[in-house]
Amino acid sequence: MCDTLVVVGEGGAPVWFAKNSDREPGESQVVEHRARERHGAGARLRATHIELDQVGETNEVVLSRPTWMWGAEMGANEHGLAIGNEAVFTKVPVEEKGLLGMDLVRLALERCTTADEALDLVTWMLARHGQGGSAGFRDKGFSYHNAFLIADPRGAWLLETAGRFWVAERIQRGARSTSNVLTIGAEYTRVGPGTIEGARSLGLLERGDTFDFRRCFGNKVMGWLSGGDVRRACTVRSAGDARGGWHDMLAVVRDHGGLTPAAGTRIVMPCAHASWQPTRGHGQTTGTMIARLEKGGSMQWLTGTSAPCLSVLKPVPLGRGQVDTGPVPDVNGFDGASLWWRGERLHRIVLKDYERRRAAFEEERRAMEESAGTTTANANDLWREHRGRIVEWAERADSVRVRTARTPRTRAFDAWWKLQSRRDRVPA
Repeated sequence: MCDTLVVVGEGGAPVWFAKNSDREPGESQVVEHRARERHGAGARLRATHIELDQVGETNEVVLSRPTWMWGAEMGANEHGLAIGNEAVFTKVPVEEKGLLGMDLVRLALERCTTADEALDLVTWMLARHGQGGSAGFRDKGFSYHNAFLIADPRGAWLLETAGRFWVAERIQRGARSTSNVLTIGAEYTRVGPGTIEGARSLGLLERGDTFDFRRCFGNKVMGWLSGGDVRRACTVRSAGDARGGWHDMLAVVRDHGGLTPAAGTRIVMPCAHASWQPTRGHGQTTGTMIARLEKGGSMQWLTGTSAPCLSVLKPVPLGRGQVDTGPVPDVNGFDGASLWWRGERLHRIVLKDYERRRAAFEEERRAMEESAGTTTANANDLWREHRGRIVEWAERADSVRVRTARTPRTRAFDAWWKLQSRRDRVPA
């Protein structure tokens, strides 16, 4: 599950974009900075499940993607375009093979310059190739349709899909969030060809009734189980109270909704920590991105780790040379060298007594992030420093004696995470 947010200001103010990528625990995610590339005539590319034609030139991009997957959960390109996708659950069956929502994110970032272009490309790709195939890491039966927030310095589009059917809403002012549930009803800016007719043919829209995309295509049970409406209300409320800016967006992506990591039976915290309940098994925030989109130069910051509440968002400026984000994390389990796996070890240590162990390094983490938010000159140094410091923080946190009272819920939570660590080979 995921949460994606955009805040569109007034009078030429920057557009702010943020996303927490929630996936299975142990599903490593790599931050990848790719330069502009030229491709020969007739070149082909292999997306996650299908092959398709390559274009002559692709943009410079920064991507945060599950290590096993071609596509990206979120990213930005040299033109100030940022995109994130969300799983949504609909009444339309998922095709056995097609493009994943993450593939569509990467294709649009590599090929488009504006949000309008990206909307057109994604919907064209949907019509031509469809969306489908397994989107799970260990859970190979996990599949879904997608919603997309597509933003540039001029505004944003919210695109929601159900198979090859789609509807889109233009966002020109204020905050908008998407969190694993369909939200666009009878008011929309664009609707895909054949979408209304498709709803009628499937028996989802009676003749004479007003077309409402969410009512027609939304799966209410899966929507409720995902906790999406709760998280969406949380992020929109937080963003609505803010003016938009670096610190405001940090607060949104770290919001626990007043709960502890072990609390809740659904994924109701934007900063998500997985748990033993089936409704939370895919609910670990495994990567985070914030972007400031403005004419004349945009900027994006990424964690390269899980758990944004324990991490540092670091800059990846585009058009200024390659940023080295460190070794690619091992797809099969703990490797000891990559930032992502070092961060995940820290996360699992802190979960044993969240508040007390987090306090052991919070002051240093915050100071490092303040530096990351105010300068881009030392981007490579910041990524390298974080990879080193996170090891120190883990050892320091591990030395803090656990004093939190044990309850049946916390004991089940601890036992489940112990099992995950054994599966992922994460040192105790």
